[in-house]
Amino acid sequence: MARIVFELPARFGFCTELQIYISHVNHGGHLNNAQLLSLVSEARLRFFLSLGYSEGNVAGLATVVGDMLAQYKSEAFHGETLRVQMTPQDFNRYGFDLVFRMTEKSQGREVARGKTGIVFIDRDTRRPAPIPESVRALLLQCAAQPQ
Repeated sequence: MARIVFELPARFGFCTELQIYISHVNHGGHLNNAQLLSLVSEARLRFFLSLGYSEGNVAGLATVVGDMLAQYKSEAFHGETLRVQMTPQDFNRYGFDLVFRMTEKSQGREVARGKTGIVFIDRDTRRPAPIPESVRALLLQCAAQPQ
């Protein structure tokens, strides 16, 4: 199988740190792939909080993950702190991609990179809804900020 080729953006507008707990580690002694998704979810929650919203209520709309791509670059281990950088890009009418890069904080070793497709959902109809212009403006502002 061919490896996924994924280029990172030049800048990230958001950054948070997450510690790897023993519950994140598999029998091989490194970060479990399912737990990587959990850590990305926590970082995504913090991203929306930094904009003044929760994932479940972004200007009256809910958000769901439409798809996700992850590429592993190195192992990560219990006790390490991961620096997770994120930025929105590739906007469409109903959402955007939230691109991420994870690096081990003390050495700067890249652990993973990828993106999560975010879709805005009308909470009553459970159907995709257009991104509110006020939210789009915040997301574009975040994308332009170097972190």
